[in-house]
This record gives sequence, C-alpha cells and structure tokens, in this order.
Amino acid sequence: MTTTEPTPTDNPASTDHRDIRSRDWATDFDHGDPAYGQHAPEIWSELRASCPVAHSEAYGGTWLPTRFEDVSAIAYDTDHFSSWGVVVGNERPDTERGISYAPPITADPPFHADARRILLPAFSPKAVERLVPATRTLCQDLIDQMLATGERSVDAAIDYAQNIPVGVIALMLGLRPDDGDQFRGFIHRIIETPGVDHEISEEQSLDWYLNQAIAQHRAEPQDDLIGHLLDVRVDGKPLSDEHIRGTIGLLLIAGIDTTWSAIGASIWHLATHEEDRRRLVDNPALLPTAVEEFLRAYAPVTMARLVVEDTELGDQQVKEGDWVLLPFPAANRDPEQFDRAEDVVIDRSRNRHAAFGLGIHRCIGSNLARMEMTVALEEWLARIPDFEVSHHDGVRWSAGQIRGPRELPVDLLRTLA
Repeated sequence: MTTTEPTPTDNPASTDHRDIRSRDWATDFDHGDPAYGQHAPEIWSELRASCPVAHSEAYGGTWLPTRFEDVSAIAYDTDHFSSWGVVVGNERPDTERGISYAPPITADPPFHADARRILLPAFSPKAVERLVPATRTLCQDLIDQMLATGERSVDAAIDYAQNIPVGVIALMLGLRPDDGDQFRGFIHRIIETPGVDHEISEEQSLDWYLNQAIAQHRAEPQDDLIGHLLDVRVDGKPLSDEHIRGTIGLLLIAGIDTTWSAIGASIWHLATHEEDRRRLVDNPALLPTAVEEFLRAYAPVTMARLVVEDTELGDQQVKEGDWVLLPFPAANRDPEQFDRAEDVVIDRSRNRHAAFGLGIHRCIGSNLARMEMTVALEEWLARIPDFEVSHHDGVRWSAGQIRGPRELPVDLLRTLA
C-alpha cells in the first residue's frame, strides 16, 4: 500500500505555507525556526534539488546536508567530524576531544567503545522484551484515562505519546514517573530551543536533578540502570560522576523525546491516511513493517557534528569549528536512496533507513524504541480503530533537532472497551 505525503496546501502539519518563504533556507536556515518544524520535508526536498548542502551563519556557522550520501559520509568520518558537540548552540563545548560530557553519544574513538559497551546489556533484545508487559500496561492505562473522560476529542501527543517513553525510561533508570514535567522541561530547553538562554534556578537544572538522583541511588542502592552505572568498573576503576551524570542525562532526554516524537508522528499519519489505518486494523501482522516505514518517513532525529579540521562536504569547503547537522530524516527521503522516497509505503519490503543514525553512533536504544512504538500503536489501534485529526491548524510540530508533533488533536470516531 502506498500513500503520498499531502501537498503543502492540504498538509495537516502545515499552518501557512508562506512561512516557508520567510527566509532563504539555502543561505539562512535555522532549524530552531517554527516554520522549519512545520515544513521540514518540503524544505529538505527543495534544498536537495537546488542546494543539497545549505549553509547559515546561525550559531556561529552551520551546515545542513540533505542527501543520504553526504549524511552517511559525515556519520562514518570520525576523523574530520567530531561527536563532542551533538546539539547545536551558540557556544562550542569546552571539552577535550575524545573525552565526553554525555557518553557514549558525545564520545569519539577510542573512548566511545567503552562507553557504549557499558550500556549494551540494558538495551539488548532480551532486556527490552522484559519491559513489554510494563509498557503495555502503561499504554492501556493511558487509553483508559482518555476514554474515561467521555470526550470525543483528545490530544494524542500530550495525552498519550509523550507519556509512554517518560514512564519506560523512568522505570529503567529508577526515577519517579511523576517527574515527567521536569523531563519535558529539560527537553524543551536543550533540544527544542537551541541558542535560547533560559533563566532558571539551580534546582530547575538538569545537572541538579541528576546529582540528586545519583546521591539517592548511592544512599539507597537499587537494581536499575543508575545502579548498574554506579557498580560498573572499567580497568578496575568506577565511572566518574561526570560520566554517570552525562549518561543518565543522555538516556533521559534522547530516550524520551525521540520515541515520543516517533509515536506521535505515526499516529498523525494514521489520523490523516484512512486507508493505511484501516489496513493495519484489519491486518495487525503488518504493523512491524509499518513501524519501519514510519521510522523512515518520519524519522525524528537530527544529530550534529563539529568540524575538526577543514575538509570538503559535497562541493562545499567546511571550516574547523563549524557545526554540521546530520538530518537523518532528510536522508531517508532522498530519491537516490529510496524508491518513491516521499511516499509512505506501509508494506515496503526493502527499507534500510537511517532513522537510528549511521556509523559508530547508531542508536543504542533502537530495540527499545521499536518496542515502544509497536506496543503503543498496537494498544491504540485495538481500542481506537477509527480516528482523525480534529483541526489541522492545531497540529504543531517541534523545531530543533528532534521533530515530532507536540500537539495532535484527534477526534475519536469509534472506540472499543
């Protein structure tokens, strides 16, 4: 089954297509602009055809490649492009290359290998499978709460999608699920609003929260992922507090925002493509393939790299210290890499997408994300087989380096007990 992305004039994710014309995206793009979040697929398509490696003076100099070939080349080239800056901002990280403030994602070789190896057991298929019952119960409870109100309209992003990874990651780390509002605040400040100077108290900061969590786990040891990090020894030595704090922060932010966005985008697609929705309701066995296609078409993650030394990117010369964005969702829509790249084909058989990244930093949580998406969609479709977007202007997609619907009003047309 093939469905085509709506055109700009009838795209439910769009507000006003004139927003996309408000700047020259080839020379003055800003991924923090709300228009970018609303219209990103259209922007990528236009750039790929006219200026496949865009540039902006924003954030002290930033590049945006849009072809799969260029994105892949950067991801695999750890000599010229460093991972010690993965979130674009006005300041460059004050960190020695090779050391890391959020390992393993901000680590370069050789430090990266040890930092990644420490986390592998927690994200293995067997470990993730053990989380399925709790994830399923969480999804069922959220749906029960939505249906109990008796309201015909709900916000599938706020009331459902964003709560699932909050609960799962909190369970894994041994944190309070009730702290979800704090988690979302961290995400908004760090990921969604790059370059914005937020005035917050020390107690509102991510570092303060993480220090409290580590101290509590030291005082009361627990059998969870933070407890594992406290027990780990590398060459006979415990991990530093900086390493532990950075890894917890990474899992807390990246593990929530990415999956929340992917679940929300999948529900948005099904709310705007009735034929795909009905096909999945009638044939749930197709869901794993559909999940892969949703990951390809609506991949949420754009990583960043810092240029280590002057080099070439496509036909452009990039300079030491420049930011380079890695828009994996743009790469996934490259027609040179995928047949019918702009179409959503829920039974696509060949689908080697880059939603989880490429190279040594391919997402360690891919098994977990797939599980959460699959369970979330299974439970939703089993209880809410018919639904549609309530009002298209109410759909708001996030800007920044993680893209997904932050507000997704849907009407529940038919629900089951």
